[in-house]
Amino acid sequence: MATVDSIIEQMRQRPENVRFADVCRVCDHYFGQPRQNKSSHRIYKTPWPGDPRVNIQNAKGKAKAYQVRQILRAIERLEHEEHSE
Repeated sequence: MATVDSIIEQMRQRPENVRFADVCRVCDHYFGQPRQNKSSHRIYKTPWPGDPRVNIQNAKGKAKAYQVRQILRAIERLEHEEHSE
């Protein structure tokens, strides 16, 4: 099973080819359980209002590339805010 760090590296290298299950694993790790999981979207709560949002959807077993990039920006922002406190 891939580690969260290896999945993030894959997300950076090829955002258009990331499994939806792997993206869910990364989001669960960084943002906790999704606040919405019953529809076609999984929406995660972030400690800031607005963008980057963490909203993902399953596209035939893959995550959408633009959503993968949003997740990467959200992780960067989260890590930056943790280090600046």
